[in-house]
Amino acid sequence: MSAETLTMILVVLTFGAYIYIGWWAKAKDTSSFFVAGKGIPAVANGAAIAADWMSAASFISMAGLIAFMGYDGTIYLMGWTGGYVLLALLLAPYLRKFGRYTVPDFVGDRYYSNGVRAVAAIATIFISLTYVAGQMRGVGIVFSRYLQVDIIVGVLIGMAIVAFFAVMGGMKGITWTQVIQYFVLIIAYLIPAVAIALQLTGNPIPQLALTFSDIAQRLSDLQLELGLKEYLAPFQDLSAINVFAVTLALMVGTAGLPHVITRFYTVKSVRAARYSALWAIVFIGLLYTTAPAIGVFAKYNLINSFHNQTLDQVRTEAWVPKWESTGLLQLEDKNGDGTLQLTPDAATNEVIIDKDIIVLSTPEVAQLSPFIIALVAAGGLAAALSTASGLLLAMSSAVSHDFYYRILKPNATEQQRLRVSRIMIFLSVLVAGYFGIYPPGFVGEVVAFAFGLAAASLFPAIFLGIFDKRMNREGAVSGILIGLIFTFVMILLMRSPQIFGTEEPILSSFLGINAQGVGVVGMILNFVVAYIVSRATAAPPAEIQQMVEDIRTPELADSPGQAS
Repeated sequence: MSAETLTMILVVLTFGAYIYIGWWAKAKDTSSFFVAGKGIPAVANGAAIAADWMSAASFISMAGLIAFMGYDGTIYLMGWTGGYVLLALLLAPYLRKFGRYTVPDFVGDRYYSNGVRAVAAIATIFISLTYVAGQMRGVGIVFSRYLQVDIIVGVLIGMAIVAFFAVMGGMKGITWTQVIQYFVLIIAYLIPAVAIALQLTGNPIPQLALTFSDIAQRLSDLQLELGLKEYLAPFQDLSAINVFAVTLALMVGTAGLPHVITRFYTVKSVRAARYSALWAIVFIGLLYTTAPAIGVFAKYNLINSFHNQTLDQVRTEAWVPKWESTGLLQLEDKNGDGTLQLTPDAATNEVIIDKDIIVLSTPEVAQLSPFIIALVAAGGLAAALSTASGLLLAMSSAVSHDFYYRILKPNATEQQRLRVSRIMIFLSVLVAGYFGIYPPGFVGEVVAFAFGLAAASLFPAIFLGIFDKRMNREGAVSGILIGLIFTFVMILLMRSPQIFGTEEPILSSFLGINAQGVGVVGMILNFVVAYIVSRATAAPPAEIQQMVEDIRTPELADSPGQAS
């Protein structure tokens, strides 16, 4: 049976399961819709967090980034992993103790202002939209290759599936779907990694195979022979300041991602929030420690598959023409010598490999069984859809709960709120699909920008809301606006060729920091402006300061949140 047929079978089976869970977990009230009724067990919530967290960027793009960036690619591992630990230890227990439904809900009540709530809701929508574009693009890439359909058609299929289980089940349906999606994606990631590790090094454990074999050194030597950069040397794609800035932006941006923070509201208590964070770290660690190994194995195999091979020879491999048809693999014998050459010069390089196909193509390049190829496709779809659904809920909650219910119509009935929420999810799917079809960059880059925006806007407001009881609404809203506007404008100027079609970036960097790391500057501006403005204006009311003290009181750690 062909890989395409097996892929179709696995996709139908997994999508059928997602749709059934969406119907089975249909939300009947707003508590179920926004926070799954606060009844999700810690282990299940840990798996859901991991699936929510490990997006198409983690599953599809991260190993590709490491494969092409080498040593510098580890910024994604350090930033995303460190950020999750920061969130789990520093913010999540306090936010769970505070209760509420969304991040803007916390910000609005902590700063006793619907104006601040509205600003936080806008920031949530902004961040989630930027992030979800990468997820829908990932869905389109997987479908285009394995179902041999256009990327646009692939995005439309993904939109239809995610709309069904998100609209029907809300957070409850999304949570249980993500539990299933986690196990699909992690199995799909580990099986080919084990097979290739055994094939290349004789050691079946990818992490050990990378650490205790010479495969990384062999790849580095091979690249040097071709005139490419040394794989194991640092600071070849990024300067030292950019390695620091991008890593920090990814780290604090992670701690400010609204769709991840919301997951800690879905458990019964602060203790359960801590345990679900621990389980999530275990589940996430399985994939994140495997990604560097896959990056090295895949790059080594791809170079050997193409360099000094004839065009006709490589096209006898069934997977090569199929990836060429997607446009993500380009082969051209430019000098007419009959063989393909990998070179560092774009004018003479005859093999162009998109970073997003590294993980998806690895089983085929290594000639693994069609079942494993199909499994990886199903895993990539699970990763993209799980994060997309969480982001869609974060966006719809910001509009339906924070704008509609908390600001515009506080006396809205349960049914009215549910109806508005479902309409907003549907509209969010349409917008996400548009950005999936017309993305402003490849998956990993787009997601990195979302992290920068989160680092510059929501993280300082949440951090100061917990640890600085003197911080007031004037300081918070000033900080969020400065951080968000500065970072967004900088990204537009630095990415102007992709966004506005200019020949060169309007601004190449800010103090030597690139677009992916500029969120750190926005974050610093946010902290400084918030502090100055808060000290220059009236202190928060006494009850707000007492509330902040209560949030940080350990002996009340197991009490339920203040709001339901």
